[in-house]
This record gives sequence, structure tokens and C-alpha cells, in this order.
Amino acid sequence: MLFLLDNGAHSIKVGHDHEPSVFQNAIVRSKGDKETYYGHEIPLCRDRSSLHYRLPCEKGYVVDWDAQKAIWDGMFLQLLKADVSESSVLITEPYFNLPQIQRIYDQFVFEEYGFQSYYRCTPASLIPHGSLFTAPHKTPEGDAPSPPECMLVVDSGFSFTHVVPLISGSIVWNAVKRIDIGGKLLTNHLKELVSYRQWNMMDQTYIMDDVKEACCYVSTVFKADMELSRVERSRNPIILQYLLPDFSLNRPGELLGPNQVVKDASWQILEMNNERFTVPELLFTPSDIGLEQVGLAQAIAHSISLLPEELHGMFWGNIGLIGGNTKFPGFVPRLMSELRSLASVDYEIAIYQSPDPITEAYRSAHQFVTSSPSVYAQRYAVTREDYFEIGSDMTRKRWKGPYSDVPLRVDSRFKE
Repeated sequence: MLFLLDNGAHSIKVGHDHEPSVFQNAIVRSKGDKETYYGHEIPLCRDRSSLHYRLPCEKGYVVDWDAQKAIWDGMFLQLLKADVSESSVLITEPYFNLPQIQRIYDQFVFEEYGFQSYYRCTPASLIPHGSLFTAPHKTPEGDAPSPPECMLVVDSGFSFTHVVPLISGSIVWNAVKRIDIGGKLLTNHLKELVSYRQWNMMDQTYIMDDVKEACCYVSTVFKADMELSRVERSRNPIILQYLLPDFSLNRPGELLGPNQVVKDASWQILEMNNERFTVPELLFTPSDIGLEQVGLAQAIAHSISLLPEELHGMFWGNIGLIGGNTKFPGFVPRLMSELRSLASVDYEIAIYQSPDPITEAYRSAHQFVTSSPSVYAQRYAVTREDYFEIGSDMTRKRWKGPYSDVPLRVDSRFKE
């Protein structure tokens, strides 16, 4: 059996058919019930106030392999009930993954778990095999032809936002751009704003994640929305009220309607005003928090400028969005507006948006391995026998990446 594992820094998407199981890539300790939950067990936690998170990934890269192995153990053995010695696995890795970390991936797959074969790649490299580019945002009607030869994938995830151009399914690494803004930074920024203005929410990461997803949006007219947020409360269309959860009563948090009456005076209400749009604004204007980087639209334009000039039109016309941050309402119209002002009038711009950008890479991987399993096995997968005969050099030779030509130096910390 072939398992697909999109190992994100925030969430893991795993399975062997079209629909994956999705859960947090974390070990959580609840201060309420004093229990520890591993990855797929986190939904079983009932008291999610003041959770303590142990994250395997830092800045996108796996750095705590003990934690990652504990999560994978529960996932493979309990959730999937996999016989790993008789199975294969496809794993996603971060962009610009370091050779030493790649070597540990290989060791875990073959030496710790004993998989028959595996393939390791970045999420964007799977997108050409999927169906993201079948319905452009600007022309939703009708079916599109096969994926274009030139495409640009925007992957805005937990740790970073990457702009990744691909030609004939291969990443053009010298034109890949990264913005140090991701979902983690947005949540932390929202926690700081709310804690300064209203309730102290610095230890309530789970709750603030939910608030961010329920309330925040990307403004297409930032200055106008900022002016609206300053008017008196009765005439302010920006304000939303979020009822904070009460885990002692097993009552989840929820958005309150404009005319909904607060039934209990003890209920804690979080009022969201300009935080709703100033937090996602960081994706387009990182300088708002003193980060000296360009915004997403400028990063896309810079990436395209590094590609062959005769192909520019194809890249402007094939921009795909994946990653959880692209789900913010208003994200696509704002991006389209800014890109139109940066692109030449001769180029047509088309943005392709996935119905579920979080699992798009997983579903593309499923289409990849099921459409031509023989090609996948012969051209991409590395077998256990090849690994034990040649070592990690086999994976480096077969899977070309940004550091494929860099000699691998074995750090003494990773020696057996």
C-alpha cells in the first residue's frame, strides 16, 4: 500500500485514498485535564484552554525528531494501522530543505520504519499533477485543458509564504521567493493586539487560531476600511463579536450575529474591529511590523522577472494558490488588483484558487501516483534495497533540488 504524507509544519494530511485525514502536527499538553495528546489524538482533548504545544517544526523545518517520530508512530500504527514493512510512502518536505535534514528523513523512512520505498518532494512540485489549474478564478465556467507548461504556485502556509515557478513540472529554484510571513506569525500578531486592547490571550493559541479563521479578511480598500473602523460603534460595519469558549461547560467559541443578545452576563465577548483586516494585511505589507521585505504581489513580480522573458506571459496567466492563508476572504481580489498594477498591460492575469487549499498538495499527490503508478515507481521512488546499497546519495541523485550539487557533510551529531 502507498501512503501519502503531506507533513506540514502546522497540519499533517495523510492517507492512501483521495480524502486525507487532517490533524495538527504537534504534541499538546492540556492544563485542564493534565493529559498529553499526540497529533491525531488532539481532537479528543475537551479542555483546550491554555494548551502547551510542542512543535516538531521550527521555521518550517523539522528540528525535534523525537516529537515528530512520536506523532508519526501514532499516525502509522494507530490511525492508519499500517504494515510499514509492506508499504511505500510519499512525503512532502519544506522548500530549501537542508541536506542534513533530508538525510534524517531517509534514515527515518528506511531505518526506523522500514518502508519498501519512498519519494520526498516539495508541495508545489506536486501541483502540476493535480487539478488546481482546471478552473481559473476569472473564468469559472467551462473545463480547462491539461496543466500548463509554465505555472507559478503561491504556497502560503504556517511558517512562510513561498512563490514557486515551475517549467514542465520542475521548480526553477533560482526564481523561488520567500516571505517570512505565515499563519503562525499572523496568529501571534493577533494575540498581541487582542491582549493589549482587551483580554490577555497570549497563552490561548488554539482559541486565537479559531478567532483568526472566523473573523479575519483581506481588505481590498485598506484605507477606507480603516476609516470605517474609527466611526462610532453603532455605525461601524467592521465590528464583529466573538463569544469566547467556556470549556468547563463544553461550550465552543462562536461568532455572534449583529442582533444576537448576550444571554449570560458572565459570557466573555471578544470585539474584533480593525484587527480583522490589519492582521492579514501583513501578507501584502510586511513593513507594517518592521519586516524589510516586499509584499506578496511584489514577490510574484520579482520572481517572474527572473524567468525567461518570452515566458513571462504564461506565468502571469497561470498563478495558483495553495496553503491555509489563501482562504482569507478577499485574498484573491486583493492579489489580482495589486498584480494588475505591476504587470504589463500586454499580459493577461489569471489566478487559480483551490476549493480546499490546505489539502490541494495531498490531492495532487494522489492524482500523481494513481494516474501512472508504473512511472512513479520507476522514475521517482527509491527502494529500501537501493538505500541500503548506496545510502542517501541515491535520493540526492534521483531527486534534484536546490542543494543537489552540494557535497553532503555528515555532522558528528547524526552519525550512528
